[in-house]
Amino acid sequence: MTRSGGQSGFMATLLWIIAVVLVIAGIYVILARRDILWGIVLIVLGFLVGPGGVSIFNV
Repeated sequence: MTRSGGQSGFMATLLWIIAVVLVIAGIYVILARRDILWGIVLIVLGFLVGPGGVSIFNV
């Protein structure tokens, strides 16, 4: 089953925005706060949420 083009495009855009925010926040945490573990966690979450790769919402 496929979704309508408008809703699918909106969700993909929303997932990209969330993924970008998570990755940027992870980089900020690593560089500014020197908390490597939380930075890595945020970056990995960004990669999991992003629609271009493995998405946890497609399961």
